[in-house]
Amino acid sequence: MTTKPVAPPADAAVEKFPDFPPRDDMNNPVYLYDPAHPSALRRHLGAPDTTLVLGETPVGWRPSQVSGILIPDLLVAFNIDRAAILAQDGYAINERGKPPDFVLEVASKTTARNDDTNKRTGYANYGIPEYWRFDPTGGRYHQTGLAGDQLSNGTYQPIPIEKLDDHRYRGYSAVLNLYVCWEHRQLRWLDPATNTYLRTYDDAENDRIAAESRIRQLEAEIQRLRNP
Repeated sequence: MTTKPVAPPADAAVEKFPDFPPRDDMNNPVYLYDPAHPSALRRHLGAPDTTLVLGETPVGWRPSQVSGILIPDLLVAFNIDRAAILAQDGYAINERGKPPDFVLEVASKTTARNDDTNKRTGYANYGIPEYWRFDPTGGRYHQTGLAGDQLSNGTYQPIPIEKLDDHRYRGYSAVLNLYVCWEHRQLRWLDPATNTYLRTYDDAENDRIAAESRIRQLEAEIQRLRNP
């Protein structure tokens, strides 16, 4: 029998990560949060009590470490105590017994150099199996629009990126069992099992509008048949 992780009481002594200043650009809201990518991944991956999908979550060996804490723009972790991570305001690797499984950075003018250098080294040192970089400009900030690394013997090795055309690139994430896609400057996720994209907020809204339009058409047709 399995039991659900239980969040500690509100007054319990929980060592929390310190507060960090927010990013000073709008790239995460525009390319991650507005399209609702964390929500789409969360629904697709399932297991909400033991799967974590969060943005801008501090990662370190422990909350009290003096330096080296990294804050990926998007983090995915499987088989963990999600409630404990939320209570600590961060991901403490020593306490969780494993690193996150997947991290992704969205490039900006102020963060790009750090994404390709310090963060790449830091995530490898933490043992994170996959590290991805997404540059909406197509390579102005990072060296390319989409890049992924897979950890092998303690070092990152590039994940092959497939060019579909000048506006579409993708690479396969073995950790997520999804294609990470750069499409017309947008981040997308493709499920190879169904060959369909995970639904963004705009996708869902367009579906709703189309369904309502179809209902109105059917109602009008029914009315016409009743009153020839």
